[in-house]
Amino acid sequence: MDGPGAIGASEFDALMEPLGPFGLAPVVVAGVSGGPHSLALALLLARWARGRGGRAVAGIVDHGLRADSAAEAARVSAWMTARGIESRVEALGLDGGTGVQARARAGRIAALLRVCAAVGAPWLALGQHRGDQAETLLLRGFAGSGPAGLAGMAAARSAGGALVIRPLLGVAPVRLEAVVAAAGLAPIRDPSNENRGFTRVRLRSALADPGGEGPAIAALAEAASAFARRRGVAEGEVAARIGAAARLHPEGFARLDLALLGRDGVAAAALAVLVRAVSGGDYAPAEAAAAALLARGAGTLGGVRLMQGGLLLREEAAMAPAVPAVPGARWDGRFVLEGVPPEGCVIGPLGAARLPRPAWLPEAVVRTMAGLHRDTVLVATPGLSYPPPGAHPACRLRFAPAGGACA
Repeated sequence: MDGPGAIGASEFDALMEPLGPFGLAPVVVAGVSGGPHSLALALLLARWARGRGGRAVAGIVDHGLRADSAAEAARVSAWMTARGIESRVEALGLDGGTGVQARARAGRIAALLRVCAAVGAPWLALGQHRGDQAETLLLRGFAGSGPAGLAGMAAARSAGGALVIRPLLGVAPVRLEAVVAAAGLAPIRDPSNENRGFTRVRLRSALADPGGEGPAIAALAEAASAFARRRGVAEGEVAARIGAAARLHPEGFARLDLALLGRDGVAAAALAVLVRAVSGGDYAPAEAAAAALLARGAGTLGGVRLMQGGLLLREEAAMAPAVPAVPGARWDGRFVLEGVPPEGCVIGPLGAARLPRPAWLPEAVVRTMAGLHRDTVLVATPGLSYPPPGAHPACRLRFAPAGGACA
């Protein structure tokens, strides 16, 4: 595997080290498209996991955007099998049209997280490299991003169901190509990567450095690293403030000590993080909007309601409609179904359920909680001890915000 310029075992071990701890027998899913960089990741990760008594699973997503996408997914799966790497294929069936790249990225991550849940993997590894990081920095700069956005892609971030890790962000793509060539594989080249209708492709062409070893990409990647260090310091301050002033409950709400939270920039950033968690949203609201809500002391923001006294809960009017209760289903971006439910169930708002309510749980929160229903019968709900002890169903609803509890 260690052809000229390729990453060796010890170097990859060093890249993984700061993303842990991984413990004994780690199970990691690698997102594998069949391109050279994700193939290199799968090969490197499989050796790394085996050396620790664990395993790597190749998560392969058939996006359905090309007529031959299913055949390509099957081919990649066969490559993995031939090398002793377990694989799972997830089909998306996307349609082309507006925003296809963004929809494909979101669908791919959701599908890979389903693979993580299916195989019991707490980590999802992605193969973005130094060139991808440089392009991300430029794209965000052109979009007017602040320091947090200019930090580029994080080496590790929570995605709710798993921790997303990117061990190759500092690696030049030419070195990943060398790993694949040494393994005797001819990677699949996605034609959309040559479509100059996409801004990222035009930027890649302007950089004129496909190997990712030139000074421009190196400088951009280093700038992203500097911003990432700054972001890390800021995130540490926010985490400390949340730890001191807030408690996030598994019923899907938070209690804030508004005096301890304060009204400075760290307080606004902390409230934005909490709003994202309680709403189940993909993104946090702008910190300026969070600061304005703090100044008012009560109100709504991002599908969340802040009440006098510091109760932060989901806004009822913003909740999603009920969804079919299939294993792994997520409702309202907040609650995930674990296990196998009875047939014919849906997940939706608990509403005005006539169940005993503990004194510490506000009635307003109960109406925003998730319930597992079959017709008009409530099968289960978290937080209200229903069903009672001794009558546990083969499934449960768990508060797991789409963007992580406080990511």
